[in-house]
This record gives sequence, structure tokens and C-alpha cells, in this order.
Amino acid sequence: MGTLNGKAVLITGTGGGQGRVASLVFAREGARIIGADIQEAGNAETVELVRRAGGEMTGIAPVDLTDENEVRRFVERAAAAYGGLDVVYNNAAMQRFGHMPDFSFEDWRATLAGELDIPFLVSKYAWPHLVRRGGGVIINIASEAGLIAGHNPPMVAHTAANAGVIGMTRQMALEGAPQGIRAVAISPGPVLTPASDRDLGDNQAARDAITSKTLLKRFARPEEIVELAAFLASDRASYITGANYAVDGGASAW
Repeated sequence: MGTLNGKAVLITGTGGGQGRVASLVFAREGARIIGADIQEAGNAETVELVRRAGGEMTGIAPVDLTDENEVRRFVERAAAAYGGLDVVYNNAAMQRFGHMPDFSFEDWRATLAGELDIPFLVSKYAWPHLVRRGGGVIINIASEAGLIAGHNPPMVAHTAANAGVIGMTRQMALEGAPQGIRAVAISPGPVLTPASDRDLGDNQAARDAITSKTLLKRFARPEEIVELAAFLASDRASYITGANYAVDGGASAW
């Protein structure tokens, strides 16, 4: 028996990377997945992978998660898929990087929308559905950038947005507790995904620069983030709320 048997789990950003791995891991634990992404083909591929592995998943794409009306409609469809929602996994994010003072206001606003607006909007519209179930769990994927500054890449908006995600999670936990809603943040360090592989290619100097702040001197595997999330979503973590977990290879330890 899985630790999430029968739970309806909404996961954003399921077109690849951590969202795809999260879909597979949560389905392995018995959850029924509703996944959304702006990438229709990637999302469909994730659905197929989950079903081939014996899991249950409904895919909804394309969805622009920075558009309030699209989010509201998506969440209503997600809740209808399996008769409610038990877990919200805010994984999707979009960010831009650059140095002060050359970083444009447009890039600033786009990063705040892509990293802070998305979990706010999804949680806002999912909240009543969690309440109807007698409670639930919101997992917000933040970043080590919400805890420490970083040289590589330059990340003024990324740091601000993820500090906001961590702070928002605490407030969600406070407001959700009387209604049985737990809220937890996870702050990964550098994670090896298809996107990071594409962006970095064979540039070993860039890879070394990114991992140099970690104590373990390597990227995380997506599973090393997702397995913690699966635990936090389960009833085994029923006394955990309002916390932020740094899964960063020790980067924030020094």
C-alpha cells in the first residue's frame, strides 16, 4: 500500500524535469495525479509514462499559470477529475537572470510572476477544495536562492521571488491550520534536469561554478527533491507545517 493511496494530487509543471519525476513518484505511492503545463506535448508524454507505470494521471495543457483566469479554470477542472483535491504541489516556475543594475524591470516582473504569482494563484483557487476535504497539504517548491545570494547565475529577482515563496508558505500554514491545511516549502539547490543540461551543455566551468557553493560539489537528482515532497504530502508528516526544507547539498550551511 502506498503512502498516498487515493489522494488527488495537483502538480504544476509536469511537462518534464522535476514535475515529471514528481508525477511518477506520487503515482507510485498511490496518488491520482492531475498535472498541468504550458507544454502540451511534454505533459502528454508524462501522462503516458505514469499510465505505463501503472499509475493514474489526468493531464491538462496548455495552461498559462501566470494568467488568473486560466488558473481558476484549470483548478476547477483538476478538482472535478477525481472529485476533489488533497494535495497541491506547486512545482512550476519561470525565471530570468541578470546583474544589477542592468536587469530590466520587465525581467523583474516576469520572474516575480513566474515564481511567486504561480504558487499564489494555484493555492488561492485550490484552497476551497482542500477545505471541503477537511484539509490537505500545499507543497511550495522554492529555492536555496530564497535563503542565500548567489554569483552564478546573477539572481536578484530569483532571490526575491523565492524568499517570497518561503514567507508565503509560513502565512499559508498559519491561516490553513484551523482548516486542517498544512503548508510546507522545499528549497532545492542546483538540480540536474533536461533544462539545465540543455542550458549548460558541455560547459564544465559553468557547472563547476554552480555547484561550487554546495558541500557535495554536485547537482541534485530530481528524485532527491521529490522523495521528500512525497513524505511531506503523506499522513506520516502530519505534524509538519510552516517549515522550509533546504535540499541544497549544504550550500546554505556556510
